Amino acid sequence: MSDSLEESTPSSANAETMEVDGSGPQSESETNRPEISPNAVDLKDGGVFKEIKREGIGSETPCTGDEVYVHYTGKLVDGTVFDTSKTRDEFSFKLDRGSVIKAWDIALATMKVGEMAEVTCRPDFAYGDTGSPPKIPPNSWLIFEIELLGFMGEDVSTDKDGGVRKSVIVKGEGYKTPNDGAQVEMHIIGKCNGSVFEDKDLAFIVGDCQDEVVVEGVEMAVKKLKEGETARVKVQSKYAYGGEGSIKYGIPPNADLEYEMKMKKFEKAKESWEMDGKEKLDQSEVVKEKGTKFFKEGSYKKAITSYKRVISYLEYETDMEGEEKQKRDALMLAAYLNTAMCYLKLKDYVEARKHSDSALGIDVNSEKGYYRRGEANMGLNEFEDAKKDFSKVLEINPKNKAARDEQMRANKKIKEQNAKEKSIYQGMFKKFAEADSKGVKDKAVDGPGSGDQAKMETQSEGTAV
Repeated sequence: MSDSLEESTPSSANAETMEVDGSGPQSESETNRPEISPNAVDLKDGGVFKEIKREGIGSETPCTGDEVYVHYTGKLVDGTVFDTSKTRDEFSFKLDRGSVIKAWDIALATMKVGEMAEVTCRPDFAYGDTGSPPKIPPNSWLIFEIELLGFMGEDVSTDKDGGVRKSVIVKGEGYKTPNDGAQVEMHIIGKCNGSVFEDKDLAFIVGDCQDEVVVEGVEMAVKKLKEGETARVKVQSKYAYGGEGSIKYGIPPNADLEYEMKMKKFEKAKESWEMDGKEKLDQSEVVKEKGTKFFKEGSYKKAITSYKRVISYLEYETDMEGEEKQKRDALMLAAYLNTAMCYLKLKDYVEARKHSDSALGIDVNSEKGYYRRGEANMGLNEFEDAKKDFSKVLEINPKNKAARDEQMRANKKIKEQNAKEKSIYQGMFKKFAEADSKGVKDKAVDGPGSGDQAKMETQSEGTAV
């Protein structure tokens, strides 16, 4: 937050060491206490007062963990400005994470977007008995003018693209959260454009749930909920019902949704490091079958999640021998190949090629590995590489008609690409020739003794002499 308030991260701990026991501030603080407006509201034990100078809009206020955006000016009681953001960019921080002084966390949690407020805070809710030298003396009451520009929940989407954001309404217990495979029990209330479309209890296994039960965005958020926590979750349409909407719930295409989610309880699945080799092989078989089920249903992202769980279980189990090693390699190969196929369906050709490469790292003669990499290279317009991949498939299996057809398609694309490049180069050469021709004509019109050319020729003659 500026030179002073950025220093509040460590100095906010100073306020934490001073107990607010209801007996009021120390006498020195009382002496320095400014006059509090009768319109100000006491937000915390006579230590934080807020007077609204301009009303905000809407009804929502920031929650724990939200990213908050503000402009502010900080003053001492005598009116001296010790810091302001108005000469810089807006300031942002995560609410109630200890990154700013306590008075800010308390006050901002009550503000609406667009609201302007004057916040007056006692030293133990600001910089305490140490102050923040050289600008803020010890035991200083402070006055802030704060404007809430906006806020948004924590980004809990897998790709961190802002598609799923979570705001904590009621804090949960402990630090544990569900993992893939965890059994959860929760209550959700779903809203679309302010109207409730579902209000129900749910019990399901994370990562194995059908879209009809919970949408993808809800599953992402579930993995960030602690036991007993209630959260507001905003889900963009691409992680909800997408362009098709939902007839069952009356949700139109491309609609963003909002959920209130309460985590009642959950039981975490065993993590990979908690299993022995045999358990990992057995669990991988189960998870692979679930992935295949999702694939057949067209739930490619869920299938990818399942196949990647297989990979996470087994990728470091390199010491297996005999039948266990054969089983491990077969499962890993299938997981990489199937993941590549899912990415092809999703038109993510970079990831498809990457997982095809991984499959070929396990089996250098994998017919499907070369074929899927060839398909990925076609999608990336890497036609020469695609041609090589399909040729390799035909070396392994000359009867593979699909590979032969794709090889012909790659050859056709290469010819089209070469013809296009030839046309471009011909056009460029033609323009260069025309430019050169025009230059020669211009010289002929100017004559040998005109302008700069005449100077150059004179200098040349002089040098020769």
